[in-house]
Amino acid sequence: MQRCVDLSQTGMGAVAPNPMVGSVLVHEGRIIGEGFHRVYGQAHAEVNCINSVPEELQSLIPKATMYVSLEPCAHHGKTPPCADLIIARKIPKVVVGCVDTFSAVAGKGIQRMKDAGIEVITGVLEEACRAVNRRFFTFHEKKRPYIILKWAQSADGFIAPPDGQPVRISNPYTDRLVHQWRTREMAIMVGKHTALKDDPKLTARLWPGRQPLRIVIDRRLEVPGHYQLHSEEAPTIFVSEDTFDFSKDIIPQLLTRLHADNIQSMIVEGGAHLLQQFIDNVWDEARVITGKHALGGGLPAPVLHNALLQEELEVQGDLISMYTSST
Repeated sequence: MQRCVDLSQTGMGAVAPNPMVGSVLVHEGRIIGEGFHRVYGQAHAEVNCINSVPEELQSLIPKATMYVSLEPCAHHGKTPPCADLIIARKIPKVVVGCVDTFSAVAGKGIQRMKDAGIEVITGVLEEACRAVNRRFFTFHEKKRPYIILKWAQSADGFIAPPDGQPVRISNPYTDRLVHQWRTREMAIMVGKHTALKDDPKLTARLWPGRQPLRIVIDRRLEVPGHYQLHSEEAPTIFVSEDTFDFSKDIIPQLLTRLHADNIQSMIVEGGAHLLQQFIDNVWDEARVITGKHALGGGLPAPVLHNALLQEELEVQGDLISMYTSST
């Protein structure tokens, strides 16, 4: 099952809003086939796993055990049900990492296989299997996107100098890592002040992959048309009072809209006020980059609370701290 988990993550950034899934076929302790969900809309992990079995080993499929990190689907989406394929190929035993809580599946795939006489075991490495698809499960269970907060701060805890002008805090290697993060999420969000002061592109130009949807909180549509966020390099939504009620808390409205638009995850990159709003309301992960140099004053970085430190890594002098929300 650990091999399934490892395989599944190969699809990071390419399969959303589908879950990442890995699958392995084992005959008498030997792996005879393996696969993962590669691209949204294309074959699922179970299909790729079965198709990977060499011709000379095809006769072993009805005697093999399939391991799969997520319950096989039982509905017709962009591809046929994987549970039906497993039944058709007469695989006698299936080991499932975790149940798919998406309403169109939610135990139906497991039940269909059991009804066909297949032995089904569930809950193997369940926590690890759910963790891989935390975006997917958050989206379907909490009816909102998975929210990642990200900012860079100076060694003395400021995100901008006293004059408010843009300043480089992270190094070029960390910048590339941030762009890799962007390719893995479906959207990226900033507030109006960040858009006006930094004129950012908010693209993943330093790493190959999918460009996230850019979301700009701009109540009165004040970001000029010649700014880079108006470019066609990536799709962009400007959140204004034309479509949202700014007399009320904007965050619940945004999350409801993004869920309806099938946006499964997003990174919030600034500014400090918007980040603090999410910290005080709802968030799932925070990635804080602390640079080597001090600013000696300026705009203080957001303050995390209810945060659990999960990991720290150093990238050429930058310290990257990864947190999860404890609520």
